[in-house]
Amino acid sequence: MDEKIKNAIIRQAEAEPFACKSGLKLVEVQEGYARVAMDFTEDMENIFGMAHGGALFALIDEAFEIASNSHGTMAVALNMNVNYLASPARGAKLTAEAKEMNKTRKTALYDIRVTDEHAVLIASCQALVYRKDNPLPFLEK
Repeated sequence: MDEKIKNAIIRQAEAEPFACKSGLKLVEVQEGYARVAMDFTEDMENIFGMAHGGALFALIDEAFEIASNSHGTMAVALNMNVNYLASPARGAKLTAEAKEMNKTRKTALYDIRVTDEHAVLIASCQALVYRKDNPLPFLEK
């Protein structure tokens, strides 16, 4: 992976307001791949005391965003299909891993899986992006 692109993405991910507010931490980025972590805390619970789907979706979306933009050009989501499979325990260390499965000139498909620290599969997602020709706007910073 181009180091300029990698460093720019890391810098942007660390400063992204929503990611900071949600406790999302970029762990690894490679071309077509990203791993993002989040601690499941009490303030992320739904009305049943379980993980809110929105909190899990935010983790999935962050990994998807980083992996799909790792080529240095803008990619925007077209579709995401999420399957919620288990509810993590409060305090669980969650990781979303996004892997590029197919890339064309205009689209790319990703497989994203959320697991806890015991390798229990919490959620699975298949997501599609539209790949624009525009370079990432923050590369020049």
